[in-house]
Amino acid sequence: MSDLTPSPPPVVMILAGNDPSGGAGLAADITTIASLGCHPAPVVTALTVQDTHNIHMLLPVKPDYVLAQARTVLEDMPVAAIKIGLIGSIENIAALHTLLTAYPDIPVVLDPILAAGGGAELASPQLLDDLRTLLLPLVTVLTPNSVEARRLAPEADTLEACAMALLGCGCRSVLITGGHEPGEEVVNTFYGNNRLLERHRWPRLSGCHHGSGCTLATAIAALLAQGQSLEFEALNSIVRRAQDYAWHALQASYRAGGGQLLPDRLFWTRSQNSNQNKRV
Repeated sequence: MSDLTPSPPPVVMILAGNDPSGGAGLAADITTIASLGCHPAPVVTALTVQDTHNIHMLLPVKPDYVLAQARTVLEDMPVAAIKIGLIGSIENIAALHTLLTAYPDIPVVLDPILAAGGGAELASPQLLDDLRTLLLPLVTVLTPNSVEARRLAPEADTLEACAMALLGCGCRSVLITGGHEPGEEVVNTFYGNNRLLERHRWPRLSGCHHGSGCTLATAIAALLAQGQSLEFEALNSIVRRAQDYAWHALQASYRAGGGQLLPDRLFWTRSQNSNQNKRV
């Protein structure tokens, strides 16, 4: 027998809220990361009371506890990428700024969750200001939907102007998702190097999905963790592959509760099982 142990999968740290419905937040992130062949390291930033309809209560974790969770893991494991979702509080933004500044070589994906899918407000004007000034300069890929992009760049009159304003805040690249915009296709636009890099077009799926933004942003982080270059051509390829994964997860969505559909982040395992059953 060989004494050699297999190489460990890349580690992706998630800083996000816990969604007890399992449709979004840490549960969605963990499943996505595992599905894409990485190891999840979840750090809880907030507890939520929510279901597939909406968030009913938000309970932020104290910043000292957020930092303690993250630092303990970072000192023990080779974290290859960080994904940030629901931050929970203004104080946690300052804590994350401190954390990311101490680890500048780890790529960061930020999904700026400003409201719940059911409409519950999650971001005050002060939180938006602190997000722009403290976190965006440390972000590798920012993934707002069109509504979030307009809130983060309120003086911009077009989505492209929003992207340029967000790049001006210091983030390396911006993917604006177009699911909230009209049209038979969903058009996601990827920006970096002060210009539009590519428009990604996807067939629009029916229904309303819970955790779609989590799935996409976390897929980007998982692919970044696998050692890809941060040059714009490589980033664009990662973003395209992550969208393909997220689209297929949404296509395979199922209804677990009475509200939004839940993406099947393990869709590829169902297909494999189906093929195996056919061969038996």
